Amino acid sequence: MAGSGFAYLNARLRARRSQMVPELFFQQALGQSFPDFVRALGDTVYGPDMVGDGLADVDRAVASHMQRMVGDLPGLVTGNMREAVNLLLLQADLNNLKTILRGKAAGQSPEEIKGRLVGGTLPEVLVNAMLQAPDVASVAQVLQLPTHPLAKALRAAASLTDPLALEVALDRDFYANSLEKARRLREPALASYFGLQVDATNLTTAFKLHALGVTTTEGYFVPGGSHVSPVLFNRVAAGDFAALEALSGTPLAPASAARNLGELERALRQILLSKAAQGGKDTLGAGLALDYIRRKEWEGARIRLLARRAYYNLPADAVAKEVA
Repeated sequence: MAGSGFAYLNARLRARRSQMVPELFFQQALGQSFPDFVRALGDTVYGPDMVGDGLADVDRAVASHMQRMVGDLPGLVTGNMREAVNLLLLQADLNNLKTILRGKAAGQSPEEIKGRLVGGTLPEVLVNAMLQAPDVASVAQVLQLPTHPLAKALRAAASLTDPLALEVALDRDFYANSLEKARRLREPALASYFGLQVDATNLTTAFKLHALGVTTTEGYFVPGGSHVSPVLFNRVAAGDFAALEALSGTPLAPASAARNLGELERALRQILLSKAAQGGKDTLGAGLALDYIRRKEWEGARIRLLARRAYYNLPADAVAKEVA
């Protein structure tokens, strides 16, 4: 893969990284009223996207900003370089699809679900149609995109009645496709990151299986990781958290002390953000795009969470750990 195209993209990314919301904003937001939060957000790079002063307006501003600052990245490069950058945005499609399916299972309204969606490659009209679809089979019918890796995966898994099994089926297809493509494109930073995400996914699934009391773990393990073996997966799913000591000396070591899903997800989020940050050294590949996209997704998620804390007048400690 030629480095010249990425040299141009990375120069643009460095300029955009310098405009990210400063940490002080997030610290101050923990104690602000909703009107004060909206005013403070209007003074950041999200200001041009703010139209109105309600919670839904904050969500729309985040979505619009992400589309401008992240959604345009594949268009700045061509060929294999575009494929590599687009691969990173497909991750948001996976997360959005899971969020939609979870929301529907919980009986949430389309508006509630939409407030938690992030970027991605799917056009808004298609996302809105998925939000209005009554069930999984209907969502699969809406997602009729022949070249999208999740479309075929969802149609194949739509008959599954276990929500967790459905998500794992999507994960399995998505990561198999992503790992194969990252290696074919000769993007080691992306392949390494996706491999670590597979490990993180398996740990999360094992914790969920234990919490649900599921004793049969067959079919829930996603291949492609390097540090979480099927044996470790099964032990954790059975409640043997001491088995996590096997992660010592691996990038997943900070997660070894987790004993519940909340602790695990916070540790994994930090691990994956740190892993993505290593891509900042990848001057001739898609590593810097990986770092920037994950930073912006985390920035948008924090803004939305803090907006809800302020809107519902929740105490700061209710979300402090989640936005740290």
